[in-house]
Amino acid sequence: MPLVHATAIVESGAELAGDVEIGPFAVVGAGVRLGPGCRVHAHAVLAGPLVLGARNVVHPFAVLGGAPQHKKPGGVTHVEVGDDNTFREHVTVHRGTRQPTRIGSGNLFMAQAHVAHDVEIGSACTIANAVQLAGHVVVEDHATFGGLAGVAQFVRVGEGAFVAAGAMVERDVPPFCIVQGDRARVRAVNRVGLERQGVPAESVREIERVFRAVFASKRPRAEVLATLTTDDAFAARLLRALRTSS
Repeated sequence: MPLVHATAIVESGAELAGDVEIGPFAVVGAGVRLGPGCRVHAHAVLAGPLVLGARNVVHPFAVLGGAPQHKKPGGVTHVEVGDDNTFREHVTVHRGTRQPTRIGSGNLFMAQAHVAHDVEIGSACTIANAVQLAGHVVVEDHATFGGLAGVAQFVRVGEGAFVAAGAMVERDVPPFCIVQGDRARVRAVNRVGLERQGVPAESVREIERVFRAVFASKRPRAEVLATLTTDDAFAARLLRALRTSS
């Protein structure tokens, strides 16, 4: 049976796997489904509809599944969360307005991070303290954010990108790149992130070649992108993102 503290509130209609732990004064609403091994610490609030996979950990005062901060009316959606995510203190994740808010697996959300409505986050991402993701943002796998960074609505943060602390992001972030500043601009290839991700050295060199060809050229960027080619799968993903980004 789930281990539920006597002071916790688990509403009728919530579904808990047999080994779930619910701490003191936590609230688990109707329509919440918690998978095996989930732990909900004291004073956390889970509001449905919300689905958490296996082994997710929710720390004190985090609120997952709250209503979207949105003035326009929208349909009833939900939050979908994969496995092995950690939500630290005061993290907020809101339900979508047009589609579910979706979070993959193996992500770390540090204290006070905010995930707004309709956001899609991949897997193996690190979202540092007080990072703010606005509505409809897409974050691809292995992205990392420094503290206090902010991302505007409908922006895409590419695979393996690094968003530096305090960056204010108003444009799509290319895969495998570092962006920094207010307003954030592309600065370099995220070599450290690529190495930690296990990307082969030859692919890192090809990514850097493509990066220099695009960002260091004096030719118009559209002209460079129209003629630049690569046989490397990772560098090809960077090229594709640069060609299709809004």
